[in-house]
Amino acid sequence: MSAPCLAVTLGDPAGIGPEIIAKAWRALRQTGPAFVAVGDGQSLAVAGAPIQRLGSAEGAAAAFARRLPVIDLALPAPVAPGRPTADAAPLVVRWIETAVGLALAGTVGAVVTAPIAKSVLYAGRFRHPGHTELLGELTAAAPVEGIRGPVMMLTAQDLKVCLATIHEPLARVPGLLSVERIVGVGLVAAQALRRDFGVAAPRLAVAGLNPHAGEEGALGREEIEIVAPAVQALRAQGVDAAGPLPADSLFHPTARAAYDAVLCLYHDQALIPVKMLDFWGGVNVTLGLPVVRTSPDHGVAFDIAGRGIARPDSLIAAIRLAGAIAARRAA
Repeated sequence: MSAPCLAVTLGDPAGIGPEIIAKAWRALRQTGPAFVAVGDGQSLAVAGAPIQRLGSAEGAAAAFARRLPVIDLALPAPVAPGRPTADAAPLVVRWIETAVGLALAGTVGAVVTAPIAKSVLYAGRFRHPGHTELLGELTAAAPVEGIRGPVMMLTAQDLKVCLATIHEPLARVPGLLSVERIVGVGLVAAQALRRDFGVAAPRLAVAGLNPHAGEEGALGREEIEIVAPAVQALRAQGVDAAGPLPADSLFHPTARAAYDAVLCLYHDQALIPVKMLDFWGGVNVTLGLPVVRTSPDHGVAFDIAGRGIARPDSLIAAIRLAGAIAARRAA
């Protein structure tokens, strides 16, 4: 508990964020990592957590064993579970901005974000595809050592996957891929594996885009014209990269032993194996930022919000991983 506490943002207050944060506090309050919630204190109190309102993160770690510390940036009006409203959107964004500011100042060791509903935020004039892109903008002016992100990584058990494209329609993916994009993601991934996960000599597997990795051009030329040159460029820069490899044979246990992370080319290519391997415990990590950021690998679950049945497994895993990465960076 002597390490800097983490900041956990509330996410959409109509979703399961308040409930899983309260449950995560109960699970971690004796062991840590300690965290301070950033959001609407009343929502957390309704979710069942005894809260302690704070004006800053100072004192949060000391209070954590007894009460859930909260930097209370209150909603203008209560939000009912399962009934999202665009009126809350400015506060949802402000909670994220506040947590990132604390991390940039070194007041907290990492940021963990509970789920947001992008469709609700868009109604409130949110202009980013998601958390990852917003975090990239919020930290763009901050100094960062080495190679710059943001890059989305998902982890589950012994599997780590990084995405070359994130929240893009599948029809757009081929046109968005380039040698430069894949090389950039690969360099960020290799750096993060060394710095944040303690892998001394990272091994990357790079997935192909088409079935059978293009079948030597018979099923598509992206592997020949984009992916293979990117793999060669990564090798030229000292990264142990292999590919393009058929995605349908990359994720079974024997294959996973041969690499430290897979570089995937589109959203579902990466997220389906992660969620099949560990649906409840997957974690989203944003690589290449000057701050540590993780999040649970699930959405807001409006359909079960307020019913007391939401599982906090992924949030707890995200908090623990954020604490471990923050400690490794500090060391």
